[in-house]
Amino acid sequence: MRILPEVLLTHMDFTSVSAKTPFHSESIATFSIVAGGETGDLGVGVASRYFAVGSSVPWAEAGVGAVATQANVNVGYGARALELLKEGRTAPEVLNKILAEDKFEGKEGRQVAIIDAKGNTAAYTGPAAQAWAGHRAGKTWSVQGNILVGPQVLEAMGRAFERSDGELSERLYAALRAGDAEGGDSRGRQSAALVVVRKQGGRNINNDRYVWINVDDSPDPLGELRRLLNLNLAYINRNRASECLVMGQLQQACEFANRATHLAPSKSDVRIYSAFLHYLAGDRVRALKEFRDASAVDPNFKQLWDATLHFRQQFRVVGEDADLVQKIFG
Repeated sequence: MRILPEVLLTHMDFTSVSAKTPFHSESIATFSIVAGGETGDLGVGVASRYFAVGSSVPWAEAGVGAVATQANVNVGYGARALELLKEGRTAPEVLNKILAEDKFEGKEGRQVAIIDAKGNTAAYTGPAAQAWAGHRAGKTWSVQGNILVGPQVLEAMGRAFERSDGELSERLYAALRAGDAEGGDSRGRQSAALVVVRKQGGRNINNDRYVWINVDDSPDPLGELRRLLNLNLAYINRNRASECLVMGQLQQACEFANRATHLAPSKSDVRIYSAFLHYLAGDRVRALKEFRDASAVDPNFKQLWDATLHFRQQFRVVGEDADLVQKIFG
């Protein structure tokens, strides 16, 4: 199938189609965004009235690219597009090739968007994709959707992404929330997902999955996605605090811990870790407050206290402070 020039996106190009074939039973009606960030992050945000949309639509690899494959979906587009991007092809070149290779039924009902590591984007909305369907692109981003209430969904997503600040995961979420506020999927809400990849940016060792969260089934998928994103970012900040502690950078460790507690104030494991760090940094007033706050939200605080004391050798001095222990446990 030859791809018409207008299908390949340029800055702020806009394409839409109307329904021409019956609705496919496994079509993924959705709105999504693929985008790149200033730090080299690449990601996908997606929401849909479809169970576990994150299991099919978003694909991403650090330093390579990101893909959203949806509508009369060919899930194989995801892995194949990343494979072609790793060969050094641009997003438009990859789009042309995966469409040319697609021999499965229903290709004209598909929708796909790609961003490569250099920020080039390309998207395709087939002429048989269910209305309302279309895509739009800006600098280092593309938004697309099908079975939407109208083009205003994508227009709002693009504006929100352009105007939002912060890291890529926050901007992707802002785009999804804006699209949802304009009506989103015309059938309603069910699931959502956020994927952001960064070289060695994930939790633990040798992990490029900086953000990788799914809400598979919820009456408020974007609300739940926000909660999980806050937790994801909180634990990343706590990990950074831990790294600073190992390097003896206590003030920096406390700064990361403060960010973590701001994002997840009800998580006792986040608060207690912050408390230990503030104690080691010499701020015993702040440490006591954090210990008490952690105790207030966790009925098993003593168990957490004992485990955390032994987690880091540096923390054991805190347990030897009899006056502090008395103030915490009474």
